Order: sequence, then C-alpha cells, then structure tokens
Amino acid sequence: MSDEAADRARETVDAVYRTESRRILATLIRLLGDFDLAEEALHDAFTAAVVQWARDGVPTKPRAWLVSTGRFKAIDSMRRRARFDASWGEIAERLESTPPDPASLDDECAFDDRLRLIFLCCHPALPPDAQVALTLREVCGLTTEEIAHAFFTRPPTIAQRIVRAKSKIRDAGISYQIPPRNELAERLDMVLHVVYLVFNEGYHATSGGSLTRHDLSSEAIRLGRLLVELLPEPECAGLLALMLLHESRRATRTTEDGRIVLLDEQDRSRWNSAMIAEGLDLVRRALQSRRFGPYALQAAIAAVHAEAPTAAATDWPQIVGLYDVLSRAAPSPVVELNQAAAIAMRDGPLAGLELMDAILARGDLKDYPFAHSARAELLRQLGRNHEARVAYTRALELARQEPERRFLEERRRDLSVS
Repeated sequence: MSDEAADRARETVDAVYRTESRRILATLIRLLGDFDLAEEALHDAFTAAVVQWARDGVPTKPRAWLVSTGRFKAIDSMRRRARFDASWGEIAERLESTPPDPASLDDECAFDDRLRLIFLCCHPALPPDAQVALTLREVCGLTTEEIAHAFFTRPPTIAQRIVRAKSKIRDAGISYQIPPRNELAERLDMVLHVVYLVFNEGYHATSGGSLTRHDLSSEAIRLGRLLVELLPEPECAGLLALMLLHESRRATRTTEDGRIVLLDEQDRSRWNSAMIAEGLDLVRRALQSRRFGPYALQAAIAAVHAEAPTAAATDWPQIVGLYDVLSRAAPSPVVELNQAAAIAMRDGPLAGLELMDAILARGDLKDYPFAHSARAELLRQLGRNHEARVAYTRALELARQEPERRFLEERRRDLSVS
C-alpha cells in the first residue's frame, strides 16, 4: 500500500464520516438495539475502512459497507464479552442468524433510520429535557459541551440526562419503530421541535469557527420532507416551509472570508428562488388549513421577508401582526425579543429598546447573546454609544462562535472610533 493510496483512503473516510456517520449510527442502533454498542461498532467500522479502502479501493456503496462491517464488528465484540456474560453470546447468535435485508442497509430503506431514531429519542416515557438532549447527541452528533451551552447548563448535567435516557430505553425495552399512526400525533410536537433544533444548529451553530453547518440543516430539511410524507399535518408543512425559507438565504449570509452579512445587507438576487417558491407554497397550504400553529406562523413571517424585493420594502406592520398572533400561540422570551426588534423597525428604535429592556429586567434572556447584541444595535441607532459598547461587550462575553465574535468586535470597534 503506497502512502498516496493511504492518504486518499483516509481523505475519503473522513469525508464519508462527516456526511454519513450519524445516518450509519442510526441504522446500527436499529440493527443492534443498543446505543453504546452501535457507537462502538461505528468507530470500529470506520477504523477498518481506513485500512481496507486503501488496500482494496473504496466500495461501490460505502454506507452499506460501513453498516455491514460495523454489524460484524459488534457481533465479534459480543462473542468476546460472552466469556464473562453468557447473554452477550445469545444476542450475538441471534443477530448472526438473522442477517438484515441488504436493501435496508442502503439509502433506499423505505423508512428512514434517522427518523426512526428521532421518534425513539422522543418517546413519551422519557422526560422532555432528556428527549431533546438525547436527540441532539445521537441524531446530530453534538458534543455534550455544545448541548450544555445551548441549554445554558453544565455538561455533567447533560451527560447524566443522556445516560439515564439510554438506560430507560434499554430497561423498558422501548421499540425502535415509527409508532403507529394513532400514536404519531402524541409524539409529533416533540419530533418537530427536535428537527427544528437540528436545523437551527446547522443554520446558526452554537459554537465553532463557522456560522453554519450545512450537513445539519440539509439533513433537517430532508427529515422535514419525510415528515410531510408520513404525516401531512399543517405544522409539518409549516416547519418544512420555515426551514426552506431560511435556508434559501444561506449563500448570502456570509462573505467569502466568513464575515456575517445582516439580512438588510444581503444580495436578494442570490437567494435560492426554488426553495422560496416551495416554502411559499407550503406556508400558503398550512395557513389555508386554519389548523396551523407556531411553525406555520414563523414560516409566514419568513415568507414576508422572502417576498420583499428590498429590505426597505419589508412589510413590518404585517410582521408585527404575525408576531402578535405567534406570541399568543407560543409565548416565549425569544418570540418577545423578535417582536420587539420588529416593532423597532416599524415604530423606531426607542420603542423596541423599551420592550427589550423590560425583557432583560425580568431576568429573561440575560445569558442570551442575541438579546444584548440586538439591544446594542438599537442603542447605536439612538446615538447612545457608551451604552451600546457596554451591551456589545456583554454579547461578546456570551458568544462562542467565531464569526459572531468577529462581528460583535467590529461593531464595538466602530463605535470606539466614531
């Protein structure tokens, strides 16, 4: 094996790991019925790929190869453990005697394993906070530290939630299946919630050197399409519309060197027109059903932005009206903050600032960097530069993402020289 072949194989393995590892993990969890064993099998399979792909070439279907190899590695592992615990031997024998249908190892599997995994993680037997933490860890591959940051809590707390959730699934024998149709609605709210969390992590990463993670947002949109096929409810369509309308702006949200471009400064001619058209059609259908909820309302707000030919032509009164409805349907401090920003655009910065100050005075969003950066922007517009610098400094203390930190530092520096 030449060094060049080994390097090429490693590059291919790294690329497949980045794009496919969570889907492969989901399939291994289905086949093995155990989170930890599947995680171990995943890493064994990729380790084997580095050697065998360099020697034999990349297989025609890398994903299926990795799933099959991981399954065999897991069976070998169970046989070794059977020397100490006979039950592992029984499980290994059962797995070996019932090989999976080859079609179920490839992309054409009728029911997507990742969607199955989301429904498993969102089982009503698990506490809601554990459902979300487990999904972000297993479906998205976020680290415990990243999840803890998203929830404003400590990593050991998140780690405990995940361990307890896995134990609950194993001990209760919870099935790794899409639930029957009459049980879908019971889990749908949480499933939609976690799919949107996946998208948000891809659209605006909580930490790291990049503003976005395209793999996560595209995966969330794919799952959204599956949900619309599986359960054509207005909120499924609303969520998919919301994700498409946001994603349509991806190419314009940063410069080539990774600097953030705000919505009102983006080149709208570069927004993805196909995604916008699909999103507008979905949100129209959801609203016409008159059974819509928070996702369809958020999609309607995104649609107003998408239909505005320029930033100056944005229909802010309509957006404020939609936020009024949304704040009654799904009240939250973040919705209130966004509504305050919209009111600032309609009525002037002082009106928005007073509302934001009231939110922060209650203690809500005090550790949310966007709250402080939005407030800083309004203070800047009012010429209250010293207060704006203090607010940007607080936002900087909370921000963990490099492009966001650079943006905030530039804004604060601009105030210092003005």
